[in-house]
Amino acid sequence: VQLQASGGGVVQAGGSLRLSCAAPRSITSVFNPLTMAWYRQAPGKQRELVAAITSARTTNYADSVKGRFTISRDNSRKKVYLQMNSVEPEDTAVYYCNTNPPGQWGQGTLVTVSS
Repeated sequence: VQLQASGGGVVQAGGSLRLSCAAPRSITSVFNPLTMAWYRQAPGKQRELVAAITSARTTNYADSVKGRFTISRDNSRKKVYLQMNSVEPEDTAVYYCNTNPPGQWGQGTLVTVSS
């Protein structure tokens, strides 16, 4: 199942951005129990887990984004969000939404942070 991320763009360092991801119709009936996550892949680097949220809304974050990013979910709308605050140039990457552990990768959304 491929989830499509959206909401990326160019933002200045210190600014904010909100990414969204909507579950495709094929998994909406099983979305609520799934652990959902955001991943990112910076140029020349491996893809990494940024944040995850369980069905009980327990969250965990990569150390590099703790205190700045917030993951949330809306089970009624089958959506997952990533609120990015105080962004840094090091946050520049393609961001992907997926389950955790990840399934097939969908289209990511590019976030570019300018200094």
